[in-house]
Amino acid sequence: MTFYDEVGGAETFAALVHHFYAGVADDEPLRALYPEEDLGPAERRLRMFLEQYFGGPTTYSQERGHPRLRMRHVPYAVTLDQRDRWLRHMVGALETVIVEGAPIDEAHADAMKDYFVRALFEYKNNIRSNEVMKLRVANLTNEEIAALAAYFSELKPQ
Repeated sequence: MTFYDEVGGAETFAALVHHFYAGVADDEPLRALYPEEDLGPAERRLRMFLEQYFGGPTTYSQERGHPRLRMRHVPYAVTLDQRDRWLRHMVGALETVIVEGAPIDEAHADAMKDYFVRALFEYKNNIRSNEVMKLRVANLTNEEIAALAAYFSELKPQ
């Protein structure tokens, strides 16, 4: 059984991403990062990506090829505020699906939150090579990144 199956499969990921984009739709500074008028296609792409990442169907790669996330996101100059808003909405969406009954225990929730924050460390330590993100985290210490991770892991839905 994969992580994807253990947390409820397609139903959980569809709800997670739906709640996330409901937050994005009402968040003007974050919404500015999404050029499409309709968030539906972005919602579908993120759902497919997360399903694949966590051990579900490989539909994302079948339809779009290798994720190449760095390349796909280079055109977007994401501010620290937008990054924080993205994480806040994602953690809020995760907490919401748990409250709604998704079979996500604390260990699985922590693993998902960790994935959403881990990229900060990877950009900081040159594991990922996106120049925009490296500039964003260059002056953060590992302790500051850990503090951000702790902060976002404690957020509750608004």
